[in-house]
Parts: sequence; structure tokens; C-alpha cells
Amino acid sequence: MQTTPPVGVEPAPAPTALSGQPIHPATGIDALCETASAASGQAISPSLYNVDLAPTKRQGRRWTGYSIFTLWANDVHSLGNYAFAVGLFSLGLGGWQILAALAIGAVLLFALLSFSGFMGQKTGVPFPVMSRISFGIRGAQLASLLRGAVAVAWFGIQTFLASVVLRVMLVAMVPSLHELDTNSILGLSTLGWIAFVALWIVQLVIVSFGMEMIRKYEAFAGPVILLTMVLLAAWVFIEAKGAIQWTGIRGLEGGEMWRTIFAGGALWVAIYGTFVLNFCDFTRSAVSRKSIVRGNFWGIPINMLLFGAIVVVLAGGQYKINGTIIETPSDIVESIPNTLFLVLACLAILILTIAVNLMANFVAPVYALTNLFPKRLDFRKAAWASGTIGLVILPWNLYNNPLVIVYFLGGLGALLGPLFGVVMADYWLLRRGRVNVPELYSESPAGAYFYTKGVNPKAIIALLPASAVAILIAFVPALEAAAPFAWFFGAGLGALTYYLITDRKQQFDDVDGEPIAVASTH
Repeated sequence: MQTTPPVGVEPAPAPTALSGQPIHPATGIDALCETASAASGQAISPSLYNVDLAPTKRQGRRWTGYSIFTLWANDVHSLGNYAFAVGLFSLGLGGWQILAALAIGAVLLFALLSFSGFMGQKTGVPFPVMSRISFGIRGAQLASLLRGAVAVAWFGIQTFLASVVLRVMLVAMVPSLHELDTNSILGLSTLGWIAFVALWIVQLVIVSFGMEMIRKYEAFAGPVILLTMVLLAAWVFIEAKGAIQWTGIRGLEGGEMWRTIFAGGALWVAIYGTFVLNFCDFTRSAVSRKSIVRGNFWGIPINMLLFGAIVVVLAGGQYKINGTIIETPSDIVESIPNTLFLVLACLAILILTIAVNLMANFVAPVYALTNLFPKRLDFRKAAWASGTIGLVILPWNLYNNPLVIVYFLGGLGALLGPLFGVVMADYWLLRRGRVNVPELYSESPAGAYFYTKGVNPKAIIALLPASAVAILIAFVPALEAAAPFAWFFGAGLGALTYYLITDRKQQFDDVDGEPIAVASTH
């Protein structure tokens, strides 16, 4: 965890970060806050500040353009994204139409993620602290816990899906293990439990070393995944004798075709609705704005077009081979006749799934829990707490229940659009990027982000109707045609409502957080 005191401040005699000892329990936090208070000239609250929530120093940040690119090199090529993109083929879109849908989504995501990333790079704070700007020092708990709840459920589900791949690999290597895969204990076989717990432990160990270890793992996994998927597509292309199904299997034309293309692009953005919200968790350690733009450019539009080309070859090639439509690359992997190549492909998919899970579904709940209990939890403890939640909810049962996936997780996901709209409207349209970073950690009633008892009522007022509209559009059958665009309706309505009901004549201070910042080892 973070072990460096704030900038330009001598450490207090009490156990502090400088000593290399944990700064928890509360006595260490109190000493750290006293040091930060002396540096900033205002009272820094131990209920809002610790070394994981503090802003990061600009000097020593390690997330370069390549680091950010590898985030997308892993996340874009996730099994879930392949399932989504192949689904476009099932809907009747052909090769160029799938590429067009992904290109539309990629352009929008490049813009959204860049603006979201700039916020983290400037302030150096994670999403729970960032959301204090618009929701208040206490209201931010709602925003961060909402994001964290979605993530922790998907962490468990993704770990389960990875364990299925591990089981295939283990049985291919040792066929006798199949006997352990025939019983059921709380919905999972003995081999299933072994595979799940093993992957669960691996991920927790990686996260226990903090964000820097995640950065290193992503940098390792990115090239592995890209190479594996390119080779898999090449193998399918050869098996199909160089022929792929380029035109749509349903022959969509005219308005229906374009609606499906734009719906695909909109859903592609909605899939990343979680990430555009808390991208600052990563860019708070970015070396510059240029590194964000560079990493996003190569990782979003360029990488997504490569992803689209692979999808077209995998789905169109397999359709030419036997007339079937695959659901995910795992379907192709399981059909590889050579055991060695099958094992290597499974291993690559495991590396990929862990990489995606770490960045998309682990970081957010860790910061949410740290923000909820800053005196009790640091990054490592919060990681084990969120990981334990992901285990005890028995995620395979959630995954096998369509009602849970569609209505509970889908409903929570629909709320992220309005949340994003409020946060972005407040930061870019209202404040124009001016933030008093030290006051994000102040409990003073006169503080810029105290609002009403720590909650900004106008943010809540804007969030509620936008959330209701987003949920209605997503789930009401009569509005099915607009359902793919629910995220945009929610985000747009949330942003517009907040902007209209807020006093736009306010003057905002822009105060740097460097005096209370900690070294960027996150």
C-alpha cells in the first residue's frame, strides 16, 4: 500500500507512512491527517483521507500511454465483448456493418474516456473522491457504492467464467479429473470449486500489491492476448480455406440495417458505462494528458477495429466451415484438436479474463470500500473484503439466473449513465475543471463540497428522474426500440437537469492538491 508521506511535509513522530509501517488503525490516520492539515492550511478529516484516497504526486507517476493502451488491449478483447460483437452477426449484420457499429462506438468512447481520464490526471484522486465534487463529501458514498456493487457482482461472475475455462484445460491435461466434475456442492462441482478458488486467490494476491502490480500485469497480458486472438483468427481463416461470411445472414437493408448499426454502437458505449465513470482510478497516475490521449487512441479506435476484424473472421469463418454461429472464442478453443494448442489457448484466455477482472471489476469496489471505511481499510484489506463478497454471493447462481442478470445487474447498470451525466456536467460544464482538491477532504460546513450535511441535493434531484427514465427505456417492452440507447438518454437527461437547476453564476476556486499528495505507487 501507499507508504510515502505528503509532499513537503515532515512526518509526525507517531506511526506514519514514512516509517514503512501500516498507517492503520486510526492513530496512524490521525497523524497523517495532522501532517496534511499543516501542509494545506485547513483541517483534513480522517474520515475522508488516507494514503489510498489522497491525491497522487505528479512526480513519479508511472502510467504511460503504453500502460493505458494495455488496459484496452485486455479489456476490449474480453470474452464478454466477443460474445456481444458476435451477437451483432447473429442479428444479421455483415462484416462492414459490424465494423461500422464498432467504429461509431469507438469514436464516442474515445471522447468520453478522454474527458473522464483528464479529470483523474489533473486532480490525482480516485473516483469516490472525484464524485464528492458533485455529490458532496457524504453523498459520494452513493455514487461509489453503486459503481462498486455492479463491479463486485461481475467480479464473481467473471471469475466463475474463467474457472470454466480452467476446468476445460485441466480435464484436457488430466482426463481422470473429469470424475471430480460430476457432483454438485452449492451449485458447483468439486473441480469447479478447486478452479474457482484457485483463480480467486491468484487475483487477490495480485491486487494485494496495489495498482502498480495491476499496471505491470496488464502490460504483460496485453501483448499475449492480442497475439493469441490474431493466431486464433488466422487458424479459423485457414480452416475456412480463406472464405468468410462477409454479408449479413439475415440480409438487413435500409432503415432496419442502420438502426441495428447505431444500436450496436450505442450498446458498445453502454458496455463501457462502468469504465467511463471510474477511469480516473487509473489516470490519477497518468504522466500527462498526452499519455491518456495516446493510450486511448491506440487502445480504443485502432484496437477496436482490430477487434472487429477478428470478430468478423471468427464468426464469418466458422459460419463458412459448418454453418454454425459461435457465441464466444471459447467455442472455437474447445474444438481445437491438438491438446497442446488447446491448453495454450485456454491459458491465454485465463490470462485475459484475470486482466479484465482486475481493472474492470476489482478496482472500483476496492476504492468504494476504502472510501466507506478510510480508518479501517487500506487498499489490501478492501481488496480482500470485496473479493470475499464476490465469493460468498455464489456468483455462478447469479449467472445462471437470467432475472438477476437482466433486472438486478441490468438495472444497476442503467443507473450508471445518469450518474456519469451528473458528474461530467458538474466538472466540465459548471466548474470548467476548477476544483479545490484539499477541500475534498474537509468536513467543515463552510467547505466547498459540504453542501447540505455533506450531500448535494441538486445532484440527487437530477439523478432520480434520469435514472427512472433510463430504467423505463431499458425494461419496458413498448420502448424496446429505444432500449439500446438507454445509457445516452440517462446520461443526457442527468447532465441537462443538473446543469439547469444549478446556479451557473457561482465562482469556483481551482486549488492544487499537491501539498497533501502522496507518492504515486497506486
